Amino acid sequence: MYDIQKIREDFPILSRTVYGRPLIYLDNGATTQKPRCVVDAIADEYYSVNANVHRGVHFLSQQATELHEASRETVRRFLNARSTNEIIFTRGTTESINLLAASFGEACMKEGDEVILSVMEHHSNIVPWQLLRDRRGIVIRVIPMNDRGELLLDEYERLFTPRTRLVAVTHVSNVLGTVNPVREMTATAHAHGVPVLVDGAQSVPHMPVDVQALDADFYAFSGHKVYGPTGVGVLYGKEEWLDRLPPYQGGGEMIQHVSFERTTFNELPYKFEAGTPDYIGTHALARALDYVSAIGMSEIDAYEHELTTYATARLKEIEGMRIFGEADAKGSVISFLVGDIHHFDLGTLLDRLGIALRTGHHCAQPLMERLGIEGTVRASFSFYNTREEVDALVAGIERVRKMF
Repeated sequence: MYDIQKIREDFPILSRTVYGRPLIYLDNGATTQKPRCVVDAIADEYYSVNANVHRGVHFLSQQATELHEASRETVRRFLNARSTNEIIFTRGTTESINLLAASFGEACMKEGDEVILSVMEHHSNIVPWQLLRDRRGIVIRVIPMNDRGELLLDEYERLFTPRTRLVAVTHVSNVLGTVNPVREMTATAHAHGVPVLVDGAQSVPHMPVDVQALDADFYAFSGHKVYGPTGVGVLYGKEEWLDRLPPYQGGGEMIQHVSFERTTFNELPYKFEAGTPDYIGTHALARALDYVSAIGMSEIDAYEHELTTYATARLKEIEGMRIFGEADAKGSVISFLVGDIHHFDLGTLLDRLGIALRTGHHCAQPLMERLGIEGTVRASFSFYNTREEVDALVAGIERVRKMF
């Protein structure tokens, strides 16, 4: 579908060695590597356009502002949002969810009101709601799953009550790879008059996302997982909802007028963007989105699906292999254990072979409890990974297995 070797040349880090061996980077669920164009965009703006945005009449400030707002339009187009007013820049998925928990909780929730989460949520979509529970006395209800890692939608339907105020669910599990049917889940919630937040951290880098087609009320993702810089992310929100919510933080840019008696707030999206934004990061994020768009998100989705299917079949050849998460709809993540080998030991020894994986609970301890384990080894793939790297992973696991 595309020239993968040419693609790999865009990522200089993929040509380095680790412990004298070629790097095999399979930790893309944690963060992705960056193409040259993204790093160049950061350097170019610092060297040629750097000035604070929105506030200056001078040339550099105007130019930096234009780049920053053009980046917002790039994100809008990438997600197919209706308006740039619906694109809020944040530091990442975690801050996006914390923003919503604070603002939505303040405006729309009181003691006894309920939020529905799923058992497979990342801590970033659990802890903010627990903090809100501690502050305001809300109730958290949890969607269970079956042993294949699929949410039980009949049980989900039964969780709704007259006190349900929000559903917050991951699009793709960072552990199981399960692609949740968020369009169907959103329709169910809307039938009960309940809005939906979707955690898109693990979906935006791997598949086309159309927020209008999903009908999600809120959608969050992180730049560093979609080949962009760290410290920048997005909260999409339907304009009618964002208009209703109070600001998350106070300070410059989010104000219209300030006196010691009262403050009036800026229009969308600036009402939620207090202080100097990471305008360098937003520009680099836009370049990353342009980069993957040029390859084609459908092409990326198809290639990674084929690679993950191949990797799953190869891994199942290994004696003692246990794979967690075998939903029919699955993203490019495989979490596994081998025999009685501790996940940390397996990951550490594979690292000595140049293979970078993630080990542990993956910020999903409630899910680990549901699975009855402490942690897993996780291989997460990108469009720049190859079958040869999968074969090297399998050979490495076999080598470690024989040691034990």
